[in-house]
Amino acid sequence: MKTKLIQNAAGRWVPEIVNGRQTIPFKGVGKYKPTAKKYAPAISSCADFPADGNKLVSSLKVALVKAGLADGMTISTHHHFRNGDLIANQVFDIAKELGVKNLVWFPSASFPCHEHLIPYLEDGTIHHVEGSMNGPLGRFASEGKMKGMAVLRSHGGRYQAIQDGEVKIDIAVIAAPTADFFGNATGDRGDAACGLLGFALADSQYAEKVIVATDNLVPFPCVPWQIQGNYVDYVVQVEKIGIPEKIVSGTTRITKSPDRLYIARLTAEFCNATGLIYDGFSFQVGAGGTSLSIGLYFQDILRKTGRKARFIRAGSNKYAVKMLEEGLTDYILDGQTFDLEGVRSMRENANHVNTSPFTSYNYHGKGNFAQLVDVVILGATEVDLNFNANVVTHSDGYMLHGIGGWQNCLFSKCVILPVPLFRDRIPVVVDEVTTLCGPGELIDVIVTERGIAINPKRIDLIEKAKRTNLPVRTIRELKEEAEKICGQPEKPTLTDKIIGVVKWVDGTVIDSIKQVKT
Repeated sequence: MKTKLIQNAAGRWVPEIVNGRQTIPFKGVGKYKPTAKKYAPAISSCADFPADGNKLVSSLKVALVKAGLADGMTISTHHHFRNGDLIANQVFDIAKELGVKNLVWFPSASFPCHEHLIPYLEDGTIHHVEGSMNGPLGRFASEGKMKGMAVLRSHGGRYQAIQDGEVKIDIAVIAAPTADFFGNATGDRGDAACGLLGFALADSQYAEKVIVATDNLVPFPCVPWQIQGNYVDYVVQVEKIGIPEKIVSGTTRITKSPDRLYIARLTAEFCNATGLIYDGFSFQVGAGGTSLSIGLYFQDILRKTGRKARFIRAGSNKYAVKMLEEGLTDYILDGQTFDLEGVRSMRENANHVNTSPFTSYNYHGKGNFAQLVDVVILGATEVDLNFNANVVTHSDGYMLHGIGGWQNCLFSKCVILPVPLFRDRIPVVVDEVTTLCGPGELIDVIVTERGIAINPKRIDLIEKAKRTNLPVRTIRELKEEAEKICGQPEKPTLTDKIIGVVKWVDGTVIDSIKQVKT
């Protein structure tokens, strides 16, 4: 049966039904306001748990069986180990062994290491994935091979979806670098320390059954605890939960490209010249090489001017840690740890604070940290003439990236996208983005190696930039220059079949993703 489509407020056609559930089309920024109560799992009783507090079971398989693993359930995992995750693959190995079918996998993100799960998508063990898909899984779904639709959400959108009951988790499996037999768990210590476990917070609070798997079992109490044992049903001690060295990937290293370094320097100069960097300002940079380089330029500016940041909203890494320990910032408010120096700092520095998508990003809360950040630096695969941006699909239509906290960060006071004018001779600035992930009204500045485009609505920044020697141009001028060099880009070859949707931060559907014609 053909999916009925609805045109949303962004002019995009989106499906009325996704994986059997009614959707709400995007209504505009800040236009949709929920009226229901928060979702709540069934009430538990201490009478059903061991009096001595010991929730240990002998294996992950036993825990899944005791949790009632059955056909059609939604199983969640977190991605703090990034490409070093081991537990998610083991969960579905067990499901396959038990003959369980049509599971929904609800990860906070997936990585190339999860290519292992493609056979389970093919044989029906997993029906579909509701979570960002990086690399092989994204390619698999883009080619129309997944049985259900992909549903892509931001980190805050994932918390919102759980809290609002849009996604009801049957079993959450939390890989914890350190835990006690009661289920208290932390990520900042142990041989597999990965930093914080904030992406698993909602899973622990709202899932019907919660399993903590650890390779470092300590006597009660596990302190500090990031996951509270009062939410946990079963604890499993396993040989190894993840490879901490692999939380560092190619996207979390400083760029060596001369063009990208120039873009980074130009971005920092723009921020300084327009007064965005002041004593007590706050900022967030993404995990890409260019964004990280901008953070280094920010450091230099702060040192030279004697200024200090009030806080860095992070994904933490060694560069942010150096700023904290050098006294260039008062706090790191950490949402995800990107390297082992970040893990060490979280353990040792009281002002390196672990946060969660609830405090940082959840749009259905009473405010969030993103609104308080002065400058946020983000990447994009495409930007169009209306400043709309895409972070999910490439110019060929393939879904190869996750949203992460990108959408949530758009609510910061100044959003800057430092991007190359073209990649592999394909323009980044286009007439219309392939996939709409963020509305242009929330994006303030585009910085390229051939000039800076400021959103016309930011008259304040335009006036300040006029008093500098910065190469300010219109976004149309940037697009035309890219096309003079590369030619006009071809549109991706897509079918009419919708293989996934992108949710906005409030749970509405902002765009559809179509199958790539192979």
